[in-house]
Amino acid sequence: MSKTAPKRTAKPAGKKTVKTQRRRKRTQNRSKFPFGDTNWRRVFIGTAAGTTLALVGLTTVLWTNGWIPGKINLAENNFYGLTADAGLSIEDVLVEGRKRTNAKAILDKLDVERGTPILSFSPSDAKDEIERLPWIKKAIVERRLPNVIYVQLVERQPLALWQQAGILHVIDQSGEVIPNAKASKFSSLPLIVGPDAPDHAKEILALIESEPELGTQVKAAVRVSGRRWNIRLNNGVDVQLPEEDPTDAWSFFARIEREEGVLERDVVLVDLRLRDRLIVRTSGGTAKDRKKTVKGKKT
Repeated sequence: MSKTAPKRTAKPAGKKTVKTQRRRKRTQNRSKFPFGDTNWRRVFIGTAAGTTLALVGLTTVLWTNGWIPGKINLAENNFYGLTADAGLSIEDVLVEGRKRTNAKAILDKLDVERGTPILSFSPSDAKDEIERLPWIKKAIVERRLPNVIYVQLVERQPLALWQQAGILHVIDQSGEVIPNAKASKFSSLPLIVGPDAPDHAKEILALIESEPELGTQVKAAVRVSGRRWNIRLNNGVDVQLPEEDPTDAWSFFARIEREEGVLERDVVLVDLRLRDRLIVRTSGGTAKDRKKTVKGKKT
């Protein structure tokens, strides 16, 4: 008797399709993320260029992190040339935060050109050079491998014009002079006067702005004897602030001005140095008439 071969039960087509789809999906994931595959070496060993790039990359990591003691066998220029040939060369410079700084000045400080080996570029040296530019307060410089230099700038913000010995300077938020900044381009900034005025500029400007209606009439703030301020108004009136609690005195004057219109009179000086009163000096009349006192509590 002839033996009949056992019949094979056909598997449902649906199951076979599912297995095929899963296998294809797994293969696709491996091609996108070769380093996650246990057989990732196949990706590099296949070509000499890939092997060279891997060796250069490994050497670069060891070199830049100081894990290679002493000198490597290759000369430094040859090493950087090898990395550039492997694709580690500068192709672009990305700068963020630039408003007033000249673009060419930044490139000059970076001192690079297209094709320069990116590993031969020193971010720390470039940072020091860029922060010497007049408008730069802080800079961040990075190498973004394989081929981009990234620069992020924090520029100094102009705060006021400072008059010293008849010369106008532009000062920043820290009270420091911004070199080469032309005062004529910042004529809308408030004016302060006095040797130590920049050190106290933020405080007096905040005081002036605390009373917006009165603040719009201010022409300049003059530092007196390194202790207190006089406020010069647009109409030529000087407002003498006290050494202590000048903000309270300024608010007191603003209230009296709203209620009585002091500045509508023939006034040349307003003295707020006394704690409980405001003294107004007028330009005409006898000496007795030139002083008028408005009593009130500075609150």
